[in-house]
Amino acid sequence: MSDSPARHLALQGASNFRDLGGYATSDGRTTRWRHIFRSNHLGQLTAEDIAIVRALGVRSAFDFRGVEERAAGVCVVNEITVHSLPIEPTVVASLRTELARGALTAPVALELMRESYRNYVRHNTHSFRMLFGHLLEDRAPLVIHCTAGKDRTGFASALILHALGVPERVIAEDYLLTNRHYKRDLSSVSDLPADVLDAIGSVNASYLDAAFDAVGRDYGDVETYLRDGLKLGAADRTALKERYLQA
Repeated sequence: MSDSPARHLALQGASNFRDLGGYATSDGRTTRWRHIFRSNHLGQLTAEDIAIVRALGVRSAFDFRGVEERAAGVCVVNEITVHSLPIEPTVVASLRTELARGALTAPVALELMRESYRNYVRHNTHSFRMLFGHLLEDRAPLVIHCTAGKDRTGFASALILHALGVPERVIAEDYLLTNRHYKRDLSSVSDLPADVLDAIGSVNASYLDAAFDAVGRDYGDVETYLRDGLKLGAADRTALKERYLQA
């Protein structure tokens, strides 16, 4: 709708800073605008960006970056309380291993990306569980991010929208918006082939599908994962919807 807030905020020193508001849910409500944002890291915001983020009222950041990543890009907005939910990156190291073996191709890179998403479920569910614990404490407006704001953040955003009752088709569309708004910074991996850089510098529907395939294998379905993996009981789901949905 023309009177809706902008979903994407074109910040100079950040990429892919988006609002998860305005999505219709299965029970006829809508996700609240200006409550939950997703982004890449907040370490390079300009003075103008900081003014915009302050005007949005963002109070908390939930940061999925690993230890070295966090040290390389500390949040520059002093009022934001940063909560670390670390998921150490693995893809670039795996790519370099394959490169050294002479076995690195675009299909290999795509599969390594899919495997990293499966591992979000297999090995990092605790970090997503912690995120939902914070969401239940109602710290909005808030921002969820990692380094690029597309993979760890993309899966987290998909889980949030699932928990709020947004249809799968819409969740997939929101996930793929990254390809419109993400500004690649591949300077640290410029030694990799161009088609490999394409695989790691974008999102692909098969990546998110791989994560939810792992959910299906390990938990049966998403609802069971939310309940048993993320420990969201019925009362928690109701509380989340009260906080982050509107009529």
